[in-house]
Amino acid sequence: MLVDDVRGHTLAAASTREGSVASSLQSKSGTDAAKAVGATIGAKAKAAGISQVVFDRGGYKYHGRVRALADAAREAGLEF
Repeated sequence: MLVDDVRGHTLAAASTREGSVASSLQSKSGTDAAKAVGATIGAKAKAAGISQVVFDRGGYKYHGRVRALADAAREAGLEF
């Protein structure tokens, strides 16, 4: 799929507000929550036929929650 074909469209999304993610968390912040969101987004992307993604950390350093989310998405099968 070309980038031009999907520009402006959300293909997969995940949040700690989703019932499936929130029910398994004690807190909606921290690295445990980031891991759950990363695993969920990885599973949703794979289900949508997406295997390669670009990870934009938005200027944040690559540690803590950012790293936990990225590592969980990789474990779910996404290639960065």
